[in-house]
Amino acid sequence: MIDKLDFLLALAREQHFGHAAEACGVTQQTLSAGVKQLENRFGVQLVLRGSRFQGFTPEGERVLEWARRIVADARAMHEDVSALRKGLTGHLRIAAIPTALPMVASLTTPYRARHPGVRLTVESTTSHDIFSLIENLEADAGLTYLDNEPLGRVIAVPLYRERYTLLTAAGGPYDDRASVTWAEVGRIPLCLLTPNMQNRRIIDQQIRAAGGEPAATLESNSMIVLMTHVRTLRWASVMPAILVDTLGPMDGVRAIPITAPNLEHTIGLVAARREPSTPMITALVGIARSLVRTLDESLDGIRSDQDL
Repeated sequence: MIDKLDFLLALAREQHFGHAAEACGVTQQTLSAGVKQLENRFGVQLVLRGSRFQGFTPEGERVLEWARRIVADARAMHEDVSALRKGLTGHLRIAAIPTALPMVASLTTPYRARHPGVRLTVESTTSHDIFSLIENLEADAGLTYLDNEPLGRVIAVPLYRERYTLLTAAGGPYDDRASVTWAEVGRIPLCLLTPNMQNRRIIDQQIRAAGGEPAATLESNSMIVLMTHVRTLRWASVMPAILVDTLGPMDGVRAIPITAPNLEHTIGLVAARREPSTPMITALVGIARSLVRTLDESLDGIRSDQDL
């Protein structure tokens, strides 16, 4: 039964019979037969078929909701029992927004030291997709915005405040300034993340609120691409202060805080709330709670993490 529900989840992710079968490591005929067995068991059609996959029936959508819970619980049970016998083992998948990627090592390094039997995967993606990946069991946890997205039913551990700086070549028009305003930033050609990224939407919104219009002369979904362009000293960008601090000084580049207003957003760890939680997630949340005390003590007054 569990394997048939896995087929259904793969079909929901891939939206294609052949790709779903490949993801499950079975033939397309095996996957189709498994879905048909589910339909026979429930006595209703679950999948809309034609020459290709066309979606789920209302009954199929409801079974899909249950499948996510059942498969997640089955995996958690297997992981829990295995941990009792030989410690934590398995695969922990973390999705992160691009601006938070440098912080991932602060979680994964102590995690690896304590649980060497766990294999780790880190994927860069949008804040919106992080919640979709967790819901569809494609990611176990994420690093994302906690105050700019609907969180839903998740464990949330605030880690730090995202504050913003202008990265520009030393000797430029603002070289003698201790800070710049968002209105001034709006008059500078910038290289920025792509519009599907929450960080970019935050920047665009703030520049418009200051009476300007964002002027992105280069866009990328990679912070590395943006940083390498800034290092040429011919480009400017807006980046979180913690990212700049983590990567360290850059020759010829000035990082100038952006104020008026002094904008902040909370970044934190999110994971699906399930009872009982899996041992791997419990361990990750524990490390995150320890990390927050060293990252930003100012979060003490606003901390809203939910207990496992």
